[in-house]
Amino acid sequence: MTSGLWELVLRGVWVTVQLLVLGGLLATAVSFVVGIARVDRRWIVRFLAGFYTEVFRGTSALIMIFWVYFVLPLAFGWQLVPMWAAVLALGLTYGAYGAEIVRGALNSVDAAQREGGIALSFSPWQRMRLILLPQAVPEMIPPFANLLVELLKGTALVSIMGMGDLAFSGSLVRLALQESVEIYTYVLLIYFVIAFLLTRAMRALERRLKAGVGRGPVKTGGARTRVPETAGAGGGA
Repeated sequence: MTSGLWELVLRGVWVTVQLLVLGGLLATAVSFVVGIARVDRRWIVRFLAGFYTEVFRGTSALIMIFWVYFVLPLAFGWQLVPMWAAVLALGLTYGAYGAEIVRGALNSVDAAQREGGIALSFSPWQRMRLILLPQAVPEMIPPFANLLVELLKGTALVSIMGMGDLAFSGSLVRLALQESVEIYTYVLLIYFVIAFLLTRAMRALERRLKAGVGRGPVKTGGARTRVPETAGAGGGA
């Protein structure tokens, strides 16, 4: 390929990375807000969070992009630039899946931890912030890593709006060179490299978070062993 075509591909990579980062940030924020709301004591909060989750999990990300970019301006007169329309559609869609990850991780925390926080007269927010989240977040990392990889692959859908992402750029280069095998092999490898780096970063984050909770190394009789640490403020209750 010529330098001009490589520049087109690199611009596409940059657009894909922006969509991944911005969409991932929105999806993460939505995941925690909705996921925490799913375990709220008030039924109306749980109902609204559950309604959002079911709606966005039950609709196609492709159709959501169409709706945000093409239908929203006609229905409400709000025209979003392609980047923000794509980020909104992807973030809300994948945030619904992430909300279930958060809900499941919070529900997996030992009930004794919750009871310990109640015994210490912690407010619901204090129990969530000091006891539940520190133990639940490390367990969320592996499924969140998978979700981010799915989000990365989902960024290719924005090409329907004419955005110059990696998939769209690869298609233009293929049309220019008439070399489908070579071009799509390069695109495939680029997606793989981004996904590989993403999963490695998430694994490093998982190890770092788990190092602070659950188990810590101690020495007994000259041998290095690991014993449980108190997890959260309610661990000793």
